[in-house]
Amino acid sequence: MYRTLITPRFSETDALGHINNTVVPVWFEEARTPIFRCFIPTLDHRQWNLILAGFNVDYLLPTYYGEDVEIRSGIHHIGNSSLKIWHQALQGGKVVAQAEVAMVHYDYEAESSTAIGEEVRLLLAELQDPRPW
Repeated sequence: MYRTLITPRFSETDALGHINNTVVPVWFEEARTPIFRCFIPTLDHRQWNLILAGFNVDYLLPTYYGEDVEIRSGIHHIGNSSLKIWHQALQGGKVVAQAEVAMVHYDYEAESSTAIGEEVRLLLAELQDPRPW
């Protein structure tokens, strides 16, 4: 498991006074940066070789402006050409949202998935952790 600290912005609040539901997936994407770097160390978009194949988020409690959010993340499955990632967002020590993400290593020229190489697998293994729910 690894952690990413997010400071909610005032502009991310909605008319109900809490963080809008569209914001949390963006935070989870930010938390995937260490995983992206395993595949593309420079994060150069011209070398991008990943696609988001699935994303499911559960909102458990409201999230508010004024208190940092800790994102806990881990990889719980590495397949031949794909991986499954989990995220949990915590505010005030409570889990406010959690998500499961499926990503695929992809060859955009061939328009097909491609095997994850051994070097990348070793890097991903360092981020592996069982899903906590």
